Amino acid sequence: MSSMDDDASVSPTPTIATIAAEAGVSVPTVSKVLNGRPDVAASTRARVEAALAHHRYQRRRSRTPSGPRLLDLVFHELDSAWAVEIIKGVEQVAGPARVGVVLSDLGGAHRPRQEWLDDLLARRPLGVILVMSDLEPAQRRQLESRAIPFVVVDTAGEPPAGIPTVGSQNWNGGLAATRHLLGLGHRRIAVIAGPSDVLCSRARIDGYRTALDEVGAPVDPELVRHGDFFVQGGYQHGLDLLKRPDRPTAIFAGSDLQALGVIRAARELGLRVPEDLSVVGYDDLPLTEWIGPPLTTIRQPLREMAGTATRMVLSLARGETPTNQRIDLATELIVRESTSRLRDA
Repeated sequence: MSSMDDDASVSPTPTIATIAAEAGVSVPTVSKVLNGRPDVAASTRARVEAALAHHRYQRRRSRTPSGPRLLDLVFHELDSAWAVEIIKGVEQVAGPARVGVVLSDLGGAHRPRQEWLDDLLARRPLGVILVMSDLEPAQRRQLESRAIPFVVVDTAGEPPAGIPTVGSQNWNGGLAATRHLLGLGHRRIAVIAGPSDVLCSRARIDGYRTALDEVGAPVDPELVRHGDFFVQGGYQHGLDLLKRPDRPTAIFAGSDLQALGVIRAARELGLRVPEDLSVVGYDDLPLTEWIGPPLTTIRQPLREMAGTATRMVLSLARGETPTNQRIDLATELIVRESTSRLRDA
């Protein structure tokens, strides 16, 4: 008798009846599982999901889907102006296409709970956009079996092969920010990046290290910090760095919000920006032009990234194959008034 691990037993064109027979359930029960219905026992659901995965079942994509046309937009954390820019970028594409957007917040987690996925399967959206988050392999398989495409924006970790991903050139951004400060004469430059387990955060630090290496400046491990991309992280690390007797003369913050925290810390310690401390942010959020002083930053094309991801997932929903699975948009240094030449440099 063949097992479910034996690839030779996989049907070339599996049907719901095939899945039902293997799982030992009725065809309506398989349909309930595929549609995310809650009235199926957990053990039965597990058997059906195992059969779906074994046979690599994929529901045919309907040319005219019934019900509302929806996209699910999933954030690892939905609590910043950064997220608002992503939402606007999605809406600029989804709105004219008459596609509604459902927002989800994972509360800081980079993987959704299964309950979220069950609710999504019941909605049967056209597709899913995951922001700084991803799915477990079994969860990816569940979407694939229902013909629900998904795209990742600013992936938290290294994206698995074959997963459509949209990001920006984070290494180049870190390089440009640090080169700018070096060009102003600064050598003792700190960096406050995002969480250490987030890919874009590590890439920005790599760019920072490369720029220092180019001029032979040492990388002081004490000046490399991991924040949280929010104001509080920049403030706390800023205070700690600026209270040092050998404090940095410049700080590259891995987000504009962290840069705001750094500027507040500097002011509380009686330091002036940029006279005593140069600060570079990252993202170029709209508020950066209006703070005092206006913030030098790396422009990350957040709306363009979100719009690109939306066009990609809608294209996948139509059954089209994307030309590129990985798209990285360019970043740009925006010089304003929060950086200046090192005094006596």
